[in-house]
Amino acid sequence: MGASTSTEHKVPNEQQEAEALAASTGALPMLQKTFSNLADPQSNAIPLHSLQQCFRLTYKNPVACEAIPMPDSFPALLDHLGGSISDLFFVSDKGGVNWVELVRGYNKCCARMSASVSLNKLLRVFSMTLRKAGSPSNLEFESDDADCKITGSLMPADVLMLLWMCWAMSWYSRTSKISNEKLHLRLPDVKHVVLSAIVSCAEAGSGLNVWDCDFSGLGVQLPVGKFQSWVLKTVPGLPDCFTQFAHGIIKKCASQKDGQECSTSSLADNSSTMANSSNLLSQGMAWAISLTLRGSISDEMSKLCFTHCGVHGIDKNLLYRSSVHGRGLNRFWSNVEGYQGALLMLISATSRDANDDRENERKWIVGTLAYQGFENRDAFYGSPGNLYAITPVFHVYPPTGKEKNFVYCHLHPTGRAYEPKPKPVGIGFGGSMGNERIFVDEDFSKVTIRHHAADKTYQPGSLFPDQGFLPVEALVSEVEVWGLGGRGAKDVQDSYKKREQLFNDQRRKVDLKTFGNWEDSPEKMMMDMVTDPNAVRREDR
Repeated sequence: MGASTSTEHKVPNEQQEAEALAASTGALPMLQKTFSNLADPQSNAIPLHSLQQCFRLTYKNPVACEAIPMPDSFPALLDHLGGSISDLFFVSDKGGVNWVELVRGYNKCCARMSASVSLNKLLRVFSMTLRKAGSPSNLEFESDDADCKITGSLMPADVLMLLWMCWAMSWYSRTSKISNEKLHLRLPDVKHVVLSAIVSCAEAGSGLNVWDCDFSGLGVQLPVGKFQSWVLKTVPGLPDCFTQFAHGIIKKCASQKDGQECSTSSLADNSSTMANSSNLLSQGMAWAISLTLRGSISDEMSKLCFTHCGVHGIDKNLLYRSSVHGRGLNRFWSNVEGYQGALLMLISATSRDANDDRENERKWIVGTLAYQGFENRDAFYGSPGNLYAITPVFHVYPPTGKEKNFVYCHLHPTGRAYEPKPKPVGIGFGGSMGNERIFVDEDFSKVTIRHHAADKTYQPGSLFPDQGFLPVEALVSEVEVWGLGGRGAKDVQDSYKKREQLFNDQRRKVDLKTFGNWEDSPEKMMMDMVTDPNAVRREDR
């Protein structure tokens, strides 16, 4: 292992370069174990069919959500995913994949690269897999270079299958164990993400009605150049699904016992609590939001999608739900106070047109991500977060860097004097005092959405389709707050609540031993003076 099978003079230098690149990411020991476990001792190479078997996904009865019918070609797409990855990135000769080609193939998949190059590789995998599955692909690559220009277009059904393929790879990369048992693959509702791609990439004048749209048979072509720009702006974490998947496969192969063939990966049954619950935050929403984030917060969001990978259930992440804990700012505050981690707040609302026509009610969901807990202040505060238009069309609006009016949370003041200009009571995001971009009143009955022209804190854009320039007041249907600070932030909040409860219990108790004799107390003297102030009293000496 580690010795090249070729006699060309350039091979040692190429091997050193490949090993140095893999060592820079810390993957070289893992690759050595993988090669040792999978290589044939006689040929000193990995048989191609063994590598394809490692990258193969097995499942049974893929189940799509009720809102979106599954394309007929999607099961075949997943069946050919492993073969496409092996053919694209791992060059084999008659004996199989040698050591140098294994390292080079891993570097092609998982080495540090720009987001655009990573996206190009994902699209190349998707295009080849479509062709292997017998479906047409309109993507053309000018060369074999990683950063080559791509021409062509995608159909809405192609976008759906690409998202679901990435979902499957992302799920597997976070699975703690590999099982040979075939289990159900449940696919999330990503309609809001597909509509976002259509709205952003389709030519003007397509006449798309996002409030009632069935894109399964929609013949709109999305130019691949615009689609790439949309991915990098809206869901920049999508290419990471492939990178994490390839790394997870190699890591699992390295953990196999010597001489044991890499077992077939299996997508476990992710019928989690979130998939079957009535929470406002669905798996598709949580996954889409996680694709906009990086680092630990993205991992915490992913745990809401793939709950079996988390340390604890999703119920502990749900800090507040208006239909369960009660409406209003006071009920909200009693559940989120003391939580000093990142928070995701979802607001579901219903708006009507100017004629108050109930038949034209439109339901939508907006969200906000705050990187620190809520605080009761009379001014804006916080660190940079995001605003989200979640349904019916998904968009993310990160900070602009011009202003810092990120979060506003103000309760009724207690024990204060009269204020001639009282501060607004409620929760706001962006904009300015009294002209917040999103503002929820203290009763959680109405939410006001203002045009982005009044906001210099977050990026411009509509928070729901056909928003218009004038402020929109909508009726709040549900409010949820999810904690993304991990177990540590939750433990700190629990300790804070216990401490506050202890203080409250101490205030309610009256220790009679601390009081002296009633006859000698100043309170009795005052009472006697009030009863008969003219009575002659002699001071006891």
